[in-house]
Amino acid sequence: MSVHIEISIIGPCIIRMVGDVHCEIRSPKHRALIAILALSPLGRASRQQVQNLLWGAADYDSGNQNLRRALSDLRKHIGPQFQNLFHTTKSDIELDLSKVRFIRPIGPGPILADLNIATPAYAAWIDSQRRAPQAINALLNRPNAVSAHRAKPQITVFPLLVIDPDPNLHIFSDWVAQELCRSLSRSNLISVISHLSARSVLTNILDIPKIRETLDVDYILTGSLRPSGDYLVIDFDFIDTQSGHILWNRNIETTRIHATQAIVEPLYHVVEQIGHTISDHTVRYVRTKSADAVDTHQLLLAGVTMMHRPAMRDFLAARDFLQEACERQPHFSENHAWLAKWHILNVFKGLTTDREGDTTKALDGTARALDLDPNNSFSLTINGFAHSNLCKELDIAAQRYEMAQLANPNESLSWLLRGSLMAFQDDGAAAIRSAQTAQRLSPIDPFRYYYDSLTSSAYLAGENYEMALDYANRSLAKNDRHISTLRAKITALFFLDRLPDAQATATELMRRFPEFSIRNYQQQHPSAQGAVGKRVIEALKKSGIQ
Repeated sequence: MSVHIEISIIGPCIIRMVGDVHCEIRSPKHRALIAILALSPLGRASRQQVQNLLWGAADYDSGNQNLRRALSDLRKHIGPQFQNLFHTTKSDIELDLSKVRFIRPIGPGPILADLNIATPAYAAWIDSQRRAPQAINALLNRPNAVSAHRAKPQITVFPLLVIDPDPNLHIFSDWVAQELCRSLSRSNLISVISHLSARSVLTNILDIPKIRETLDVDYILTGSLRPSGDYLVIDFDFIDTQSGHILWNRNIETTRIHATQAIVEPLYHVVEQIGHTISDHTVRYVRTKSADAVDTHQLLLAGVTMMHRPAMRDFLAARDFLQEACERQPHFSENHAWLAKWHILNVFKGLTTDREGDTTKALDGTARALDLDPNNSFSLTINGFAHSNLCKELDIAAQRYEMAQLANPNESLSWLLRGSLMAFQDDGAAAIRSAQTAQRLSPIDPFRYYYDSLTSSAYLAGENYEMALDYANRSLAKNDRHISTLRAKITALFFLDRLPDAQATATELMRRFPEFSIRNYQQQHPSAQGAVGKRVIEALKKSGIQ
């Protein structure tokens, strides 16, 4: 059994019990009591000192009674783990500092900004704390301090439990875990703990609280492997470590002969399902909580997921989540890059009422991201995206995508957007190669429709209209409100000599986006003056769009 306390002391005072207990301390006096102990030498303070700070020195009996009631309320709120965190005597109160983790600021403000305790002793004490920022920084930078919170959700994969003595099956089990970790690690949205680390804590009994504490993971994938005649049968369980709930289970069968080749595609679908589950699970969780009860990595993932959903309310809510993530972790490069991407999409979706302002915010956001981490492949990619799609500076965009791929050859979004850039430049074959590389490298992104949409555009540039239509339909099945995909579908249908279908899709585009016009496309789209753009314009005109 384990529990620890996470405390944000800069800005609003946030105190959470984590481990076998999951709760937040909300009472200002309770939070102040814990903060006083956490900031005291050895985590200890006399009862009289705490009484004076929180209730004043005028009435000793009343202050003593209030302190006893506060400790009793905390004991009830925390439960049996209270005795593992606090030690109380008739004269002192002590907090076990080995179980305290100071976390990064959740919001702006000075130390304990929202704890307005109205006693002279507390005012003097908080003033002394605020005059010693070096001491506070030392607490935040302690080896056991955790970031408030982690930038990304963390996951690990356990080697499969093999129900057979065959040593080759044990090797295969380990290989499956390795391949899954490898695929998962290509995502910008999650952090992956190696299967080797997972294996080191594996015992006969799956102790989820211990795994969460030891590996600091939010999700685990575990399962078993057994032979069945000429087949191997794998049962997977995907588990939320905070609740211990199994989010889903999945059964896979594959041939024993050439198993490593036969299982590649089923594993791809497992990874894809993991990505969708984490993003959907996070959005559902965030929607039911207040912002201060949500970890930063949950805000970021919810923002990214909702930014790519078709509903307007989701897109607008995404900005608030991403802005909050940036405020909590101002030194994390990718937070600023994701927020910049929101501003790019706000322009490109035709939703903005201030194109120039959103363009400036996108460029400023990516510049800040690169100031923080000049070699971050994702931030380089989004900077290139802004220069390409907002500023039509294709040379700068090409340079940024190349730099991103030098920094990380597995940066799937840079491959995708580089393919889009090549389509703008009428290099269809290169665009298709780049888009297909992106598809292979990104099995778990929650905005798969976007990958399919830009892959459709790549096939348009290569004049492969059947494939362009196929990818456009795949994309629209996931998001039927993406204007670029509708344009691609109209173009593909027109050049496949399916004019009635192209006209029907054009009617749908204008119903959804009545402000769209060919003139706007010519003025704003980077490819409008190239061969691909001219084919798109021809298809749009002959399908009835003016």
